[in-house]
Amino acid sequence: MNILDAVKKRRSIRNFQKKEIPEELIDKLTESLVWAPSAGNLQSRKFYFIRDEAVKKKVAEAALNQGFIADAPLVIVGCTDSRISGKYGERGVSLYSIQDVACSIMAMMLVAFDNELGTCWVGAFREEEVARILNLPMNLKPVVIVPVGYPSKIPLPPLRASKEEAVEFK
Repeated sequence: MNILDAVKKRRSIRNFQKKEIPEELIDKLTESLVWAPSAGNLQSRKFYFIRDEAVKKKVAEAALNQGFIADAPLVIVGCTDSRISGKYGERGVSLYSIQDVACSIMAMMLVAFDNELGTCWVGAFREEEVARILNLPMNLKPVVIVPVGYPSKIPLPPLRASKEEAVEFK
């Protein structure tokens, strides 16, 4: 896979086929999450893989009723781990652990795309409600929900800012 091509061709998928994801692909997604870089290699992140229909429905409702989430065969919830504060203090909790989750999720999204799976980054949700649904310990905070599945519809590419608008050289 050409990685730049994958970055350009990957889309946010909100329509999924009713098709289960094979276990060997689930293993690849898991590997991609744990091999992503993390601040100080502390790996201050945890991921929940949800396949239970009732739990997916509750998570979709907590995500401001974004029903497409529950339609995916797999929903991943990425959480930060505040135990990073022991090494990096408040900056570790409020920034580094979020970056750790973001790096992991992007790596997973690219692996998913390479394996013909679709994903969508969902950040709009009621955090406390998701934490309650998943019975998270106090040190974990959900920061992203990612439905994963085989796309039934692939949207056209959205407009992007030009390189000149997005990047400034000094």
